[in-house]
This record gives sequence, structure tokens and C-alpha cells, in this order.
Amino acid sequence: MNKLLFFYIALILVTTPSSLTAQNQNKFIVPDRSNKNMWQNFTYDIGNVFLGAGYAYSRPLYWQGNDFLKLGSVAVSTYGLYLIDDNIRNEFLSHKDDVPQVLLDYGWYAGSPQNNYGFTGAVYLTGLFTKNPKLRRTGVLLISSATATGFLQQVTKSATGRARPGSGYGKNHFRPFGADKAYRSFPSGHAVLTFTNAHVIAKQFKNIWVKAGIYAVGIIPGASRIYADAHWASDVFLSWAMSYFIVEAIDVYLDKKYNEKYNDKPRSVGTFSLSFGGNLLGVRYTF
Repeated sequence: MNKLLFFYIALILVTTPSSLTAQNQNKFIVPDRSNKNMWQNFTYDIGNVFLGAGYAYSRPLYWQGNDFLKLGSVAVSTYGLYLIDDNIRNEFLSHKDDVPQVLLDYGWYAGSPQNNYGFTGAVYLTGLFTKNPKLRRTGVLLISSATATGFLQQVTKSATGRARPGSGYGKNHFRPFGADKAYRSFPSGHAVLTFTNAHVIAKQFKNIWVKAGIYAVGIIPGASRIYADAHWASDVFLSWAMSYFIVEAIDVYLDKKYNEKYNDKPRSVGTFSLSFGGNLLGVRYTF
């Protein structure tokens, strides 16, 4: 019973959908940054990186009815995967040798924190030095989202202490605050960071096929961690959901701070759903 309790506590902690329909977003007054020098813009942006992360963490205090429905949808989907984690693991491992090694290697390197911050930092600095406001804001969103999701997944991973599938202890074994790396499965840091990047980049495009391609690349690291026997499917799915909602929350905050916006129309948060059939498992995201 204690194991399930920790599971649900972690689920509530990491699922932070923002109140996207409230507070009349179009009425925000954005400060004029046109006459600021590079150093002033840099300090302003770094402040927004941390304030954006704090804004995302505070969103549960402002949840409305639809937000609780989103929380319930993610909870049900995650628990459904939790029930069949062993089956999914066995299916993935049974055909691991058929997966190109380049995809597995990409999954590892792309999800490593140092590589992730190298990428996000490069995007931001390019925007700062070239005085490109859209690229600069994209960089702020990337760094702030990675900081918020990265810190939250580290805390949750330690607090829940779920055993990794490769440890041999099974999906129901938990050791909260266990120092051993074998007890740091829930959620997946690789999946969190790479899907965060994918969602931020996909927001720059309106073409659904371009978006789909970006998301397809973004889920590779999460899937590769299942193949590596480092995470359960439920770990990875919840990581993707967490990334999505935190990016959305921070983007709402940045709309108040920058003239460059990605969302001229009222926001509608996409939904995640699962489909089962035979030996197949499908994860569907609706834009």
C-alpha cells in the first residue's frame, strides 16, 4: 500500500498543468526592450528563466475544473501503463537487437543534461548575439523549461525511489530517498529533457506534419531508456506529460514578458491518450 501511495504522490507532484484559460492573457502589458543593451537583455532573460520555473511550480494553486480533468487523464493513463509495465518491458527487450544502435546512442546523448544545456544555451546565445527576439525568447523558454522539469524530476526520482527494471527488483519495489542508482527510475530524466525541447521547438511551427516529425524525434530518447532497461514505460509516459504541461505554463508566463509570442489565438491544451491492441501499445497526442 505504501508503494502505491508514493506512486500517487509523485504523480500529483510532477503533473502541473497550468490554468491556460484564465486571467485574460491578451491584456498583459509587455515592457519595451528595444533600447536595452546586450547585458541588460541578458540579465532580464536570466531573471525570467528562474521566474518562469517558479511560475510553473505555482500553477496548482490556480487550477480550475478543466485542469483537474487533465490531471485525471494523465493519472489514469499512467496507472494503466503501470499495470502492464512488465509486459511492455518484455516486449521491448524481445526485439532490442532489431533497433538500430544509432537510435539508442542518440537517445542516451540527447538526454544527457550537459548535452541538453549545451543545445539550449547555444539557441539562446545565438538569439542574444544576433538580436533575434524570437530565437532569444525560444532560448529562454528552453532553458527555463529544462531547469523546471530537470529539478522536479530529480526531487521526485529521489522521493519515490522506484527500482529500475534492470535492477531485478520488479516494478512494485520502492525505496524512498535511497542513494543507490538502482532506485531512481521514476520519472526519466532523459525523457523529460528531450521531450521538453521537442515541445518548445514544435511550438514554432504551424504545420502539423512538421510538428509530428519533431515530436517523433523527441520521444526517441524516452523509448531508448525502456530498451536500455533503465526505466519503465509508466516512468517515460509521465515524463512526457510533465514536460508538456510545464512548457505550457512557462510559455504563459513569458507571454507577459516578451513581445514575441507563439500563441496569438486562445490556447487549447492537447490531450494524451492510450490505445491497446494485441501486443501493441499506442500513445496518442491530440494537438
